[in-house]
Amino acid sequence: MEPHPSPAAGGEPSPAAASPCTCFRLRKLSRLLSQRYDAALAPAGLNVNQYSILRRADRAPHSVGSLAADLGMDRSTLSRDLRHLVDAGWLRSVACEDARRRRLVVTASGKRRIARAHPLWRTIQAEVEAQVGGQGALASLHAQIDAATARVVAPG
Repeated sequence: MEPHPSPAAGGEPSPAAASPCTCFRLRKLSRLLSQRYDAALAPAGLNVNQYSILRRADRAPHSVGSLAADLGMDRSTLSRDLRHLVDAGWLRSVACEDARRRRLVVTASGKRRIARAHPLWRTIQAEVEAQVGGQGALASLHAQIDAATARVVAPG
């Protein structure tokens, strides 16, 4: 992975790297973190997106639509990502009582994959927490992100 330029003194990005666009800033941070999590989870054969999908699907029964909403993903994008997990044997789609709907179920192999990846995720999570400034700073960041997400998702 290529090293990234460090922020200017004081922790602020250099003027050349700064952008007034909130989306740009959040996507940049997201890409940088995704690269770190992907590298950490690679020994388990997963990327962070696959791990997140498996973890969410394992917590409660989900249809593709409800899982997409839970993850904040477009249903068609999620369907493409699910295809790999199904092909790998980590996830399966089973019929519900309503024949028009299907439910996603994590297989035994998928549960083993999650168990293998979870300690790797905990390690990178702790590293990110330390980089962000510790548990208090991370909790504050999470609260701000959650509040902003709720406001963006809220109607009107």
